Amino acid sequence: MGIYLLRRLLFAIPVLWGIATAVFFLVFAIPGDPADILMGHHPTEEARQAIEAKYHLDRPILVQYGYFMARLVRFDLGRSYAHKAEVSDILLDHAGATILLAVTSVAIAVVFGMGLGCLAAYNQGTWLDGAVMTISVLGISTPIFWLGLMGILLFCKVLSVLPFPDPEITLRHLVLPALTLSALLVGYIARMTRSSLLEVIRQDYVRTARAKGLSKPVVFFKHGLRNALIPVVTIIGLNLAGLLGGAIATETVFAWPGIGRAMFQAVGERDVPLIEGGVILLALVFVIANIIVDVSYAALDPRIRLK
Repeated sequence: MGIYLLRRLLFAIPVLWGIATAVFFLVFAIPGDPADILMGHHPTEEARQAIEAKYHLDRPILVQYGYFMARLVRFDLGRSYAHKAEVSDILLDHAGATILLAVTSVAIAVVFGMGLGCLAAYNQGTWLDGAVMTISVLGISTPIFWLGLMGILLFCKVLSVLPFPDPEITLRHLVLPALTLSALLVGYIARMTRSSLLEVIRQDYVRTARAKGLSKPVVFFKHGLRNALIPVVTIIGLNLAGLLGGAIATETVFAWPGIGRAMFQAVGERDVPLIEGGVILLALVFVIANIIVDVSYAALDPRIRLK
């Protein structure tokens, strides 16, 4: 296990380097000049030259790339142009809100997604199966931003049971963005749970368990569900990684003070260091999530050996 983890961590280095390189060159396609943001309300030619020299904006792009990679090697994400603060501090300040939203959304999605998937598989071919699959398709195909806006209209304006979006982090403000964000994942988990369970219960060992006299619920949930969890765990792990990186649409619609909203604002402000830092953080979370998911395979299925 130790050798496997070490090898995966070493393989992660070129992946992160490639992502950092790609995002560095892509941000130059964003219209606007970062020096305009840094100069503030008193733009002068002298101030522009001083700022460009300080942040190496007057150097060729490959030289700027060299400075950028040198900072990353020292785990330095740079200073935000718009906020005049360290990017790592900004991301850390917004991380708590994003983690709370992501974990809550995934918990809701796991409970309802796996529950609906098991219900559909257990009642395969019935109206319950069809209803669950319809709900899943609607959850997957409905745009998050539209669902969020409709949720605000219904629960905040028409029914007045929930507060309007606000940067304040409270349980009442968390309910609607968490439910909205979990809708997509509920559909994926339900469909994957159903298909994986239906595949597992056709295996010989399941038929043998039934032939020995075990009841259908015992065979279904004790012998079938655990072995059907591997593809479900993959979806959960990778989606949690994406949500931890910042659910940009949801956080923007609901004014949730997380990493996704901070990155959305950074694009509008052409805050290059904050954009780069946010994307690199997201890539790092994905790499770690992939490793955790792979390790969980061995825990779920003893036949799997990590080498």
